[in-house]
Amino acid sequence: MFSIYILVVYVALVALRPTRRVALALMPWVIFACSYDAMRLYPNYMVNDIDVRQLYDTELRWFGIALSSGETVIPGAWFAQHHHVVADVMAGLFYLCWVPVPLAFALCLYFRGRYSVYLRFSIAFLVVNLIGFCVYYIHPAAPPWYALDYGFTPVLHTPGNMAGLARFDALTRLPVFHALYGQNANVFAAVPSLHAAYMLVATVYAVLGRSRRWLVALFAFICIGIWFTAVYTCHHYIIDVLLGIVTALVGVALTEWVLAHTARGRRWTDRYMSWIRR
Repeated sequence: MFSIYILVVYVALVALRPTRRVALALMPWVIFACSYDAMRLYPNYMVNDIDVRQLYDTELRWFGIALSSGETVIPGAWFAQHHHVVADVMAGLFYLCWVPVPLAFALCLYFRGRYSVYLRFSIAFLVVNLIGFCVYYIHPAAPPWYALDYGFTPVLHTPGNMAGLARFDALTRLPVFHALYGQNANVFAAVPSLHAAYMLVATVYAVLGRSRRWLVALFAFICIGIWFTAVYTCHHYIIDVLLGIVTALVGVALTEWVLAHTARGRRWTDRYMSWIRR
């Protein structure tokens, strides 16, 4: 498993004095990566039934698009027939930002000595993921491309699918998403959309951390772009995106309440910052 290699490297970095503080600072991100990879050990569809039909029907009823033929289709299916090369390229670029940009933002905060904002952001990012992972197990759900390609019968061990992002690979002649989705830990983890959550968390902390306006605007632009891409490429329903937004806001609110508004949380934060200060 990939997480084993991460842990081996991480332990080595903690053991070495020159890298110890940085490694301790990165602990929330290491836990996130290992938790995601660990879902391979016991997939969520072994815990509860996979929702394929109900989610599709709800999306169709709430957000369906009526065609001239009289048929109603989900937005992802409509975009599969009505896409544009510029949107395809932008969609790929937006989706490539979902983890790298928040991680880069976190590292920037850390190396600029903004330890409090860095720590709150990193913990919030982890909390949002853990909430999302719990929901994956409570309510396993298939993405829209699965319903369109396989129908409404769950097929276990289904491989990852690039869906509309395949157009980006074809246009750039780079197997970017082919490689990424070939390593997908579980395709039945569409609700909530954590793609929709990550950049929202980064945007919120750019605001809370009083980052420059251009950075807040850039993050908000990427955030909205990812929301659009999730539906445009048929990777998520609009419902998934909305629930991803709710997950992000709940995770941030919970983190801020515990770390900033409880005595125990403040003490823990102060102690952690004393470990990671360079």
